Amino acid sequence: MVHSRLIVALALLAGSGAAMAHSGHHGAGFATGFAHPFSGLDHLLAMVAVGLFATRMQGASRVAVPGAFVLAMIVGALAGAGGVFMPLQEAGIAASLLVFGLALAVALRAPTALALPMVAFFGLFHGSAHFAEMGAGSLVTYMAGFVAATAALHAAGFALGQWMPRSSLGRVAKRATGVAIATTGAIMLGA
Repeated sequence: MVHSRLIVALALLAGSGAAMAHSGHHGAGFATGFAHPFSGLDHLLAMVAVGLFATRMQGASRVAVPGAFVLAMIVGALAGAGGVFMPLQEAGIAASLLVFGLALAVALRAPTALALPMVAFFGLFHGSAHFAEMGAGSLVTYMAGFVAATAALHAAGFALGQWMPRSSLGRVAKRATGVAIATTGAIMLGA
């Protein structure tokens, strides 16, 4: 019952235009860049999901997977600054929720060779969206802000994944979280 309420609540938030982080900003700097990933359910869930997904990895991949997302996000923002934007940007962001959520729901233990390009691909969409919403300001300080926020959200997802018990209840909680994230992505894709 609690899981279904959580899924419904997330679905309603995802469908709300006010929940989206892409309403435009005026005067971008570090604080604006830092706030952007927290201001929309789409970025927030994707970045926490990457951290949760990283808990399924082994060794250095636990850092490399979130790192690949951050680096690709920077590339996406720099590409936007150079006039190259990701096609279907919002659909790509919604698809990231669907894919990351499904990976968590099925407890995917992907090899690093698959996980790195997967998260990097979706990181490009997020970075492109961050740049598109930058407005006037310093690209360097704005990027520093969204990179710091993204790293914090990845760390929060990782900490959450580590905090959840390794019992059957903990596994169910992780899978239910994945279902909620994937459902949010599916709803956003359909909107």
